[in-house]
Amino acid sequence: MRLFSKIIKPLLALAATAAVLSQQGCSKEPKAEPPPAEARKSGAGPRVISLSVTEKGYEPSPITLKKDEPVMLVVTRKTEQTCATEIIMKEHGVNAPLPLNTPVEIAFTPNKTGTLTYGCAMGQMISGTFMVE
Repeated sequence: MRLFSKIIKPLLALAATAAVLSQQGCSKEPKAEPPPAEARKSGAGPRVISLSVTEKGYEPSPITLKKDEPVMLVVTRKTEQTCATEIIMKEHGVNAPLPLNTPVEIAFTPNKTGTLTYGCAMGQMISGTFMVE
């Protein structure tokens, strides 16, 4: 009986673990990733653009947009070292607080071509631009 306890039980446990792991599929084939948000086809919802607020300001900037194409900005403030604790876009009535390390979604549709400037509440001292075509 001791032989069973000392040798057979651990071997059975090892075999059971191997069986469970083999069922989980340790495949080395890469999984297909969804297309980037900016690669969406028109009609599939708004164009999603990620913006970060860093020590350098709003990044990336400038970004090219199309007139009358709905946009969903996802803005994440990643620093406390600037005054950019909110984003203001007067032309579209946007005035959104940006809590630290929390993505904030802002939907808008540019309705005219040209340069669209957005920025912080301190007179857009820190700002970024959209080039609307």
